[in-house]
Amino acid sequence: MEKYKTISGFATSEISEKKSRFIGYVSPASSEEEAMEFVNTISKKHWDATHNVYAYKIRNNNISRCSDDGEPAKTAGAPILDVLEKEELTDLVVVVTRYFGGTLLGTGGLVKAYSKSAKEALGAGEIVVMQKAKKFILSIPYNLLGKYENEFKNFNVIILEKEFLESVDILGICKASFFEKMNKRFSEISNGQYISTEDEEMFFGFRE
Repeated sequence: MEKYKTISGFATSEISEKKSRFIGYVSPASSEEEAMEFVNTISKKHWDATHNVYAYKIRNNNISRCSDDGEPAKTAGAPILDVLEKEELTDLVVVVTRYFGGTLLGTGGLVKAYSKSAKEALGAGEIVVMQKAKKFILSIPYNLLGKYENEFKNFNVIILEKEFLESVDILGICKASFFEKMNKRFSEISNGQYISTEDEEMFFGFRE
């Protein structure tokens, strides 16, 4: 997998349907344990709620799970999971807490309400495209710093840390597909004198 979509961080929103409150929560999760920890945290927070429904998708081993938590079968967890599937999102968990307002919504109404709550929670957050990236350490002579900084923009380099010592030491990250071309360009700028250490390959959310 070269890239995938997920949520950048925690988000929440609330809607009301026939006096029932639906509070949607979304959070990143890279494992089932992480997803269930979030579910349990929300369930404890809303221990007095009528239902704490959830769904999650995990990229590793392509795992999908959902729970109706007492709502009629396939009217709550499954619609939330369907939203994640349609949006092609993974490595995240959604919990929708419901406080019953006294009026039955029917199966169609429940599907609509839980789907809407999930969409609203996702909309309150930031969807990011995670792409294969390479993190690297670069030592730059002071007299060439300006030239490198211009090239950082061309290769969409994200600067994570910068330290001014005998040279300027930079911890950066770029798209994996740019790394070889970037290294070649940096070597041209410094006539092969620059030092670059490849640190690790990972996924990172670049803004286009």
